[in-house]
Parts: sequence; structure tokens; C-alpha cells
Amino acid sequence: MILLIDPGFRADSLPRDEFVSPVARIAERSGLEWKYRHYAAMDDAIPTDMEGVIICGTALKDNGFLACPDSFDWLHRTEIPVLGICAGMQVLCLTFGGSVKKGCEIGMTDVYVTAPHFLLPGVSSFQAYELHSHSCEPPPGWEILAVSDRCIQAIRDPLHPRFGLMFHPEVRNDRVVEVFLELCRA
Repeated sequence: MILLIDPGFRADSLPRDEFVSPVARIAERSGLEWKYRHYAAMDDAIPTDMEGVIICGTALKDNGFLACPDSFDWLHRTEIPVLGICAGMQVLCLTFGGSVKKGCEIGMTDVYVTAPHFLLPGVSSFQAYELHSHSCEPPPGWEILAVSDRCIQAIRDPLHPRFGLMFHPEVRNDRVVEVFLELCRA
């Protein structure tokens, strides 16, 4: 089972339909069950029956989660795979010592792979959909996997199965989410 975390301003709001539901459909298509949880409802630990966690994106100006970094302390205690998409990548960066700064991208952009990784398409560049008002600097020691002309697009923790994507693979490049889900099952 996959835990889908909604970092939107309130549980069951429009961001759930726009950002969580498309990821849930990919999980269902991959044969995995999923559970929804709003970030403010997270306890100290994730449920024990979870095989992976995906922290989904939010609307462009929905950044309230940035003021609540303690709400994600549970990330330090989980060993299962974690994928942060857009706002989720921002959460991972803040939680593990990176930073978030203003940096807007909207629409299709070219993403350049700087360190090939099985999570990303096996090409040197690809098009991806962007919708963010902030960009990230990764935590110390994390590897940059891909960039665009404006910001870092993909990162990974070399010590734990944690990945961040600034682009939205649920819009275009859903194979990236499918590969992550395969990792969760392994």
C-alpha cells in the first residue's frame, strides 16, 4: 500500500483532486492500493502497512506547508521509499537541511539529466510539466539527478530511498511514478 500525502492548505480541498488523484490513478493502474492523508493529520510515524510514501504537489500559491516543517519530522524515522513531487521535493529539502527559494516555472520545460538514474527516463533530456513558485537547493550530500534552465529538477538521498522531483510526472512522464512504485514493491 502507498501513502499519498497532501501538503495542500486543507484536507480534501481542490489540490487533492488536482495533485493527489492523478498519482492515485497511477498507483491503481500499477496494481497498488493507496491511502490518503493530509500532512497536518500525520502522527509521528507512518502506518506500518505502507510500502512507500508519495508527497504530492499543491496549487501554485498554496505554500502554507513551508511554514510547518515540524509536520514532516516523521520523514527522519521512515526507511521505506519516499518520493516528493514539487511541493513534496520542497518538503524533503527543508526537512533534511536544504533550502527553498522563490523560483517560478509554469508549463512545459526541458529537463536535462545530469546523473542517470533508473527513476528517470533513460535519455539525456526530456520534456516535463512544471507548476511551482519555489525552487530548491538540496540537502547536503544529496545528489542532483536533473536540472532545467531555471532550477534543479530531480534529487536523491544517496543513503536512503528518498527522491525529489520539481516537475509533475503525474501530468506527463507518469512512467517515473510507475518506476518508483516498482521500487516500493521490491
